[in-house]
Amino acid sequence: MAKKTGIKVNQKQAAERVSKIFPVLKKTYPDAQTSLDHHSPLQLLIATILSAQCTDVRVNIVTKDLFKKYKTPTDWADTDTEQLESDIRSTGFYRNKAKNIKHACRTILDNFGGEVPATMDELLSLGGVGRKTANVLLGNIFDTPGIVCDTHVIRLSRRLGLSANKDPVKLEYDLMEIVPRKRLGGWTLFSHLLVYHGRNICRARKPDCPNCPIAGHCPAANKPDRW
Repeated sequence: MAKKTGIKVNQKQAAERVSKIFPVLKKTYPDAQTSLDHHSPLQLLIATILSAQCTDVRVNIVTKDLFKKYKTPTDWADTDTEQLESDIRSTGFYRNKAKNIKHACRTILDNFGGEVPATMDELLSLGGVGRKTANVLLGNIFDTPGIVCDTHVIRLSRRLGLSANKDPVKLEYDLMEIVPRKRLGGWTLFSHLLVYHGRNICRARKPDCPNCPIAGHCPAANKPDRW
């Protein structure tokens, strides 16, 4: 039994709730997948770094031309920092993102033969890459299930009574205990489904509880501000 900010979560009940809402969300969002446009592991890595504190829509607008200009790890690592900052400015926090991108690509060149690595530990060795970014790569590129704890997943997990944690890493481990790793589509698909549901129905400020297909399984239905 966990308790955070007044929210009580029973792990067994949370697991049962997941088994009920997972199939409904799959039926509701049959095309759920990452919204970041990419055609290679490197492109998804860059797009995910850029997506921090930025919408996927904005990132896709920026990367449409960006991926034509920078095609290899060398292109990213050796580009002029100020130029890269200018190219990604509209995604926000552009100085830190440019630094992380260049560092990550330099590490890819120096330590991984120019190829984006395919394990959690290796990905975490890249600049600007935390568990969220690593799980995006693992689940969408390398067929390794991973739970991506973005803002939607954090919000919905609490409203649905799946975890009391706001901390992304603690939440990730909570969800790993109650979401099937591979069955029903596994950790990666469950993350996508929560993101889609968070964007379309269970929005932060004004969730549409009356039209929510899983409201009957949601402890926060019609009172989401408490969660």
